[in-house]
Amino acid sequence: MLTYPTIDPVAIHLGPLQVHWYGIMYLVGFSAAWWLGRYRADRDPKWTPEQVGDLIFYGALGVILGGRLGYILFYDLAAYIQSPLNIFKIWLGGMSFHGGLLGVITALWLYGRRLGKGFFEVTDFVAPLVPIGLGAGRIGNFINGELWGRVSELPWAMVFSDPRAGGLPRHPSQLYEALLEGLLLFVIVWVFSRKPRPLMAVSGMFLLFYGLFRFFVEFTRMPDAQLGLIAFDWMSMGQLLSLPMIALGVLFLGRAYSYNKRSE
Repeated sequence: MLTYPTIDPVAIHLGPLQVHWYGIMYLVGFSAAWWLGRYRADRDPKWTPEQVGDLIFYGALGVILGGRLGYILFYDLAAYIQSPLNIFKIWLGGMSFHGGLLGVITALWLYGRRLGKGFFEVTDFVAPLVPIGLGAGRIGNFINGELWGRVSELPWAMVFSDPRAGGLPRHPSQLYEALLEGLLLFVIVWVFSRKPRPLMAVSGMFLLFYGLFRFFVEFTRMPDAQLGLIAFDWMSMGQLLSLPMIALGVLFLGRAYSYNKRSE
């Protein structure tokens, strides 16, 4: 059993200004996406470095607005209705990946129309840039001491300092997600995208493996207290929202390769 290494969620104090680790993790994610996007653009004549910069800007807006709205709508609407000013306290956490995904999809569709590029042409380019940011976000959750896991007797289980954790050893599910949805997903999608692939195949790989990783890691993660298990006495909201991603990932991969085969 391990003790959670309590970390001040504020990384830098500059008088009244506080820079939170959670915000720094978002900066890490956007910076990594920009750098990786520039790297890809250097090897793809269809994209320019300037377009990558604009793309990351649109994507950042989609992540922040969609992620916040998604969390409010999917996970804790009643609490935000009671305290609406808390909507703006993003540094305290409370972002939904699935909401952020919908926000990014909307932003990429708008930007693709502006450039005259097809939707999947844009998403196939962007998909390999995303996982590093997802992993960094989960590290931010760990530093905040939020989204801890279920009770466990494994030797690496942690006793989190949050009194709501009950002083019991729990799965460090934030770190599981950082490794699976961040590092491993990045390796899978990045390596897959390095070779020419049919349209929508890279997007399909991202959706499929993120959905699978999130679905299975949810078995170790404590369900949101305000929701609990929402289906069949075992399925969480995160799992329910991941099922469409898995289905769409399989559909996109199937259509990409079946269409490519018919075209040969």
